[in-house]
Amino acid sequence: MIIASRPNTFNMTRLIPFLSIVLLLAGGCVQQPAALTDAEKQQYVEKGKGLAQASFAALSGRLAEAIEQGGVPYAAPFCSVTALPLLDSLSKANNAVIRRTSLKVRNSANQPAPWEKEILLQYEAQSQKGEALKPVVKAINLNEVAFAAPISVLPLCVKCHGKVGETMDAADYEAIKKTYPADQAFGYAEGDLRGMWSIVFKRE
Repeated sequence: MIIASRPNTFNMTRLIPFLSIVLLLAGGCVQQPAALTDAEKQQYVEKGKGLAQASFAALSGRLAEAIEQGGVPYAAPFCSVTALPLLDSLSKANNAVIRRTSLKVRNSANQPAPWEKEILLQYEAQSQKGEALKPVVKAINLNEVAFAAPISVLPLCVKCHGKVGETMDAADYEAIKKTYPADQAFGYAEGDLRGMWSIVFKRE
């Protein structure tokens, strides 16, 4: 007589609880960055402010020169041709990563990272309530500390980021669209929240 052997079936339902426990334990083993002390936060705030101010002075000076030399159409490629390399140079000189980002970017290279978007949304909510926007310092991983500070729209900014047909010339905006077809960074008024400085330091 031939006796058929019983198939060796694998019951996944019995394995799921075990896998859940393993994943939970593994997640608990991930080392979280140590909280920054008040003294450390103040140190990074001061460093961040200094770099943001130096970066702003360099960028705004170059942009003003470009606009004076050839108007907005001439200055339109500024961010991709001049601004990013200039910030890269400042970043290397200061052993940091200096960026500008926004919820409405002109250059796709400036899209916010998840932690940056979280702060931008926080700034946006505070701005809508009329609250003062202050620098933020946080440890984003074991080895890096981030500094963020709001960027407000200044009188010069509306020439390229203002309301089309009002504070920004329609012909100028057409020139901008040729360089940045997916542009979102317009429609602002003086004093609006434009975005933020994002500066990442190696943790000391």
